[in-house]
Amino acid sequence: MSKTVGRALAESLVAHGIDTIWMVPGESFLGLTDALTEVPEMRLIVCRHEGGAGFMAVADGRMQGGRAGVLLVSRGPGLSNAMVALHTAWHDATPLVVLCGQVERKDFGRLALQEQNYAKLLGDITKAVIEVNEVVQASESIARAFHLAESGTPGPVAVILPEDIFDELTDTPMAKPRPRVHGGPRAEDLDQLAKMLAEAERPLVWVGGALTNADATTLDELRRLAEQWVVPVSPTHRRPQLFDAGHPNYGGYMGIRVPKQLMDEMRKADLLVVIGERITDSVSQSYTFPTAPDPQLPLVQVWPDPNEIGRVFRPDLGIAAEPAAVIRALLKRGAPAGASKRTSWVAGLNAIHTKLMAPDWESMADGVNFAAVCVEIAKHLAPDAAVTSDAGNFSSFIHRYIGFRPGQNFLSSVVGAMGAGVPMAVAAAIRRPGKQAIGFCGDGGALMSGNEIATAMQYGAAPIIVISDNKRYGTIGMHHEVRYPNRPYEAAVKLTNPDFAAWGRVFGAEGITISTEAEVEDAIARAFAVKDRPVVVHVHTSAEQMSAWRRRGAPRVHE
Repeated sequence: MSKTVGRALAESLVAHGIDTIWMVPGESFLGLTDALTEVPEMRLIVCRHEGGAGFMAVADGRMQGGRAGVLLVSRGPGLSNAMVALHTAWHDATPLVVLCGQVERKDFGRLALQEQNYAKLLGDITKAVIEVNEVVQASESIARAFHLAESGTPGPVAVILPEDIFDELTDTPMAKPRPRVHGGPRAEDLDQLAKMLAEAERPLVWVGGALTNADATTLDELRRLAEQWVVPVSPTHRRPQLFDAGHPNYGGYMGIRVPKQLMDEMRKADLLVVIGERITDSVSQSYTFPTAPDPQLPLVQVWPDPNEIGRVFRPDLGIAAEPAAVIRALLKRGAPAGASKRTSWVAGLNAIHTKLMAPDWESMADGVNFAAVCVEIAKHLAPDAAVTSDAGNFSSFIHRYIGFRPGQNFLSSVVGAMGAGVPMAVAAAIRRPGKQAIGFCGDGGALMSGNEIATAMQYGAAPIIVISDNKRYGTIGMHHEVRYPNRPYEAAVKLTNPDFAAWGRVFGAEGITISTEAEVEDAIARAFAVKDRPVVVHVHTSAEQMSAWRRRGAPRVHE
């Protein structure tokens, strides 16, 4: 029986398990939204900006075990606004399916209103651009998009849909979802890895992006592997929830600009095993550990896509497999004899980590040290809390003073795009009603995408948004000071901000202000007590305390 292409696309999305689409309405896909509103399994979340909608779709996919979130945007300006989310998904190896309207097929090539060659525009930040110009390929395009987005190295896939195709009729059978293909480790590779680990006296194990959405069983197996094989485990940049920060085998957080004490100890390692991490410049400390292209110590890299292994770093052993399969296989083999020889190595790394995370800080004269806020929030976090972070130096306080653990969700733009914090918190609150969603952002990022608080209000979501306001783009100010010491730079980073608590109340949120450290405890307790609407916590933070590790005009702490 024939149906419209719009209906065929809607049913194909449902067949792929999609129940939520994040969107900003557009005239170029009215035939699709008309069909989607007739599908009871589907929920359309109308957002206030395509960039915010894109960040929400990215976060939504991560919260569902690494499935692709779905973003629906109009052509031209709509897609251009969403590019920041595609950039994030591409660099963060996060699956995302973007449905984008296009001009009518009869107008191709005429530079019709908002027409763009999307194959060219998106060629460098998507895994594929699928143009649906034939009715018979409509459903097939959805199956292909999800398969590509979620396979190998995950990433964004764009499906381009001409405006005139939705109302055409089709009797083409629905293309079924394609089973996920999982690569498994070869026996000989496992033999070599087990031998390298058995012989190593000072191994490091880093775990990252490809494990971000691992289930509780896999993360528990990782814990057991660390304990039985006596190895330290370090989550990589913006993946802190992969290993319990309070566990004695926690080897320190491998984020951007690792403190010198920890980095000096790590450099004594005689083996680096990287499980599910691409090893970006942030994680490798600007390609110095490991050094690129030839590491200064034996390197093992486990990643689902063979094309990624060896792309930058030459590994001594590369294993193209699902990280969970490698962890499970090592557990089955049993720990090697003499693994206890590494006890002091693990304990030494953990001692440094524990010292670095100690809840101490200095009060500042020019505002609240954001450490005080993060330490207090940590006391209130539920075991299944979702925490989101925008980009900026304020996030260093989160990673230094909040000890994350498996079961919690940490959502951000790993590549460092500003504007992710608020939309991702809103998405977390919408996806998981009744559970904690706490979003951190700076005063810069807050006004890039903070309007999505209106989306939270519209759908009854209640995230807590914590804004660190130091009245400047603080990270850029720090870089100015480091690169050009004793030079003025305020004019290049200064901001004039609203009263963010009052701004939040205008949306209908609860607004709370923190101006001194004496107000922190009660204010955070009030924020967590609100359950029926969003909360905006406006923290007047110190600009002198530039990050969790550096004060203005002073050497970086622990350097």
